Amino acid sequence: MHATAENFHVSSGLACVRTSGNGYTRGIMRTALLVGVALLAVAVGPAAQGAADWPQWRGPNRDGTLVGFTAPATWPAALTRQWTVEVGEGYATPVLVGDRLYVFARQGANEVMRALDAATGDVLWERAYAAPFSFERAAEPHGPGPKATPTYADGRLFTLGLGGVVTAWHADTGDTVWQHPAPAIGPLYGTSISPLVDGAQVIVHVGGHDQGALTSFDTVTGTVNWAWEGDGPSYASPVMAELAGSRQVVTLSQDRVIGVSSSTGELLWERPFSTGAWQNVIDPLVIGDEVIIGGFREPTERFRVVRQPDGWRTEAVWVNPDVELYMTNGVLVDDGLFGLSMRERGQFFLLDINTGETLWASPGRQAENAAIARAGEMLLVLEDDAELVIGRVSPAGFDEVRRYRVAESATWAQPAIVGNRVFVKDLERVTLWTIE
Repeated sequence: MHATAENFHVSSGLACVRTSGNGYTRGIMRTALLVGVALLAVAVGPAAQGAADWPQWRGPNRDGTLVGFTAPATWPAALTRQWTVEVGEGYATPVLVGDRLYVFARQGANEVMRALDAATGDVLWERAYAAPFSFERAAEPHGPGPKATPTYADGRLFTLGLGGVVTAWHADTGDTVWQHPAPAIGPLYGTSISPLVDGAQVIVHVGGHDQGALTSFDTVTGTVNWAWEGDGPSYASPVMAELAGSRQVVTLSQDRVIGVSSSTGELLWERPFSTGAWQNVIDPLVIGDEVIIGGFREPTERFRVVRQPDGWRTEAVWVNPDVELYMTNGVLVDDGLFGLSMRERGQFFLLDINTGETLWASPGRQAENAAIARAGEMLLVLEDDAELVIGRVSPAGFDEVRRYRVAESATWAQPAIVGNRVFVKDLERVTLWTIE
């Protein structure tokens, strides 16, 4: 059942509209809580001591959640800015490992990898390689990237450049471990697939359009272990999952959602799914032996992966035609999926993952782009206009607690938030904010 435009609880003193029904909506004068078009995952804790690193896309578990979060008893009126550093263009999330922050960005025709002292912002090392990129007219508004977030594992960083250059770096020194050049044909809007590390392999879909391969590289040598060449890449990032007792890479390719053996690259199962010219963007969400997918102008659906003696098959569990995702990955809150439907030009929603029913939906025009992170019932939402919104979600609605302005330009990149530290990448800079 959809919410009416009348049930949004606010405790931050902002003007609001009280509503009836089972909904999360709001009528604050500046309607923009919530999520927008590109989910970036974030979460925060009250103190940095003992907090986990932020080593990859969407946080420690690659799912937009942070384990061990404890909300402060009272959220401060403002965050404290510790430092700001110019790093260049791009939408890649900063990666935090120990006392170092790694930032992947573009300066001119080069893609640049940097290590910063997380406490001071001082540059510890900086490396670059030539990465010119020619835009088709439709892709120009998206900028020169890079868009894919680095992944850290075992002392190495793995990056995918906008044109498709795959690089392994020594995290201590910045030296190149190995590098594969960009393919002859890349995706129309540049790459945005964040590398997935699984043991001694790093997995990324290279190539573009109808060409390309989901490829496993050896993390130390860069040697190709296996490559699945059945379809071109999407803009979604792969996840690792155990489905029906089989360890596999689950991802969206250009025209389908697939499960591929993590050890051999064998295609285990596939299911048609395509958003046409917009291409597939949303990461698959795996729950047990079932998968939730969605995309622009396509229903959100859940299906089951079944292993049989003669092979694999998929079968529908539910389909929700009222929730259409664009570039925002949702997060699980108990038995709900919290995300942004592109209906009404940005409509926030909570969906029951067991039945597929939309529990409530906000009015439209909430935000063009935002990042959502979950920590228990607490949500942290970074809008593209540089406001970080803190609140709690439930089947009955959303209670806004506080909002903070964290940049002077657009914030399209996913922040990294660890302990009481919030690392925000805007168009050209990285800023460290702390929750005192």
